[in-house]
Amino acid sequence: MRYVTSVERLATERGRKQGIQQGIEQGIEQGEIKGKLEGEALVIERLLTKRFGPLPDSARARLHTATTDQLESWVDRVLDAPSLDAVFGDH
Repeated sequence: MRYVTSVERLATERGRKQGIQQGIEQGIEQGEIKGKLEGEALVIERLLTKRFGPLPDSARARLHTATTDQLESWVDRVLDAPSLDAVFGDH
């Protein structure tokens, strides 16, 4: 068995702590992004429901699995689109 010096032990511990900290920071960042997407989807869902009435489950599913770009595109169309299909259509 190889002897581990106190310096090596300290370096290993420091590296472990840095790895944990980086993991926590990445988790927080991912959580913030997910929360932002969920919030945007809920706002668009409310706007669409107000404009077109109750949404079908398929529209809700699209909203809650959409990318940021898709949500931004759809929110731009909410006020001018003549129908729900026009909001989700690729223009």
